[in-house]
Amino acid sequence: MIEIEALSKHYRAPDGRVTDVLKSINLEVQPGNITAVVGPSGAGKSTLAKCISLLEQPSAGSIRVNGHDLSRLSGEVLRRERRAIGTVFQSSALLQRKSAWENIALPLRYLGVVERDISARVGELLEHVGLSHKASAFPAQLSGGQRQRIGIARALALRPSVLLADEATSGLDPEATVTILDLLRKLRDEYRLAIVLITHEMDAVRRAADAVAEIRDGQIVHYGVVKQLLAQPDSRLAQQLLPLAPQPASSELVLQLSYRTDVPVASDWLTRLSQQFALRIDLLGAHIEQVNGLQLGRLQVGIHFQRERVPLSQLLMQLEQLGLIGRVTAGAPLLKEAV
Repeated sequence: MIEIEALSKHYRAPDGRVTDVLKSINLEVQPGNITAVVGPSGAGKSTLAKCISLLEQPSAGSIRVNGHDLSRLSGEVLRRERRAIGTVFQSSALLQRKSAWENIALPLRYLGVVERDISARVGELLEHVGLSHKASAFPAQLSGGQRQRIGIARALALRPSVLLADEATSGLDPEATVTILDLLRKLRDEYRLAIVLITHEMDAVRRAADAVAEIRDGQIVHYGVVKQLLAQPDSRLAQQLLPLAPQPASSELVLQLSYRTDVPVASDWLTRLSQQFALRIDLLGAHIEQVNGLQLGRLQVGIHFQRERVPLSQLLMQLEQLGLIGRVTAGAPLLKEAV
């Protein structure tokens, strides 16, 4: 596992001015989990990735991998302990004059591993990434997605417990992106890896991540388990993950709804709610998707009362029983607890 505690990074300009890029970052990723780190350009994602991989030394705080604080090490000891972190960059960074097989073997050869063990490990990794048939191909003969898969295999050559994927799907076509994300999920499960996925793509978060942290101005401003965030109608991260475009509405009441994760949503919820309370319900917008094997969704509905108005608490309670969590976005003053 990886534990990042009170991690800060600042840079000092020649004139003495100090720029704080990361400010007391706390993040923990357990084995067998993928945590995505998202945020706008300039928020600090790239600096965080460099600090995690120890390409940059943190100004303060700690980075512990399996209980060992790597941020306090240097020299040969640091190089040895860094083997616990495999890194995949936006560019696969393969050596163009070496075959796929030879690229994966590089870190093993560097450590002096015997040839028999190298062959076994490289063969295993090529099979895991689905490219055994491309072992002798050179990078120029591979597609972008295939090169990235070889890069992932090389990152795993030394059996790390943590994998840092820094914008690993950026620039790939949609089909290759899906392949890489599915591969990361497969490797997470088979090797029990703690994976940190640095990305700006919400599609990648929905498809692969177990948890997500949003970083802005060098600080983590939101964090949560993906499926739990998507069950919160007022979550800003949920709005980014399953966006709903604002819709004009002339309804008496506008609700934003989220699927519950602990009970299934009734397939006929709209009909049942309409009939029970004599409502006309307009579906103003919806985003429903499979996320980590769960059917999750966010909806916006407009409600018109065809008879008397219903107490808000009663309406929201019935929605919960039907598998939906709601919050009012417009029209709340029209509803009183006693009518």
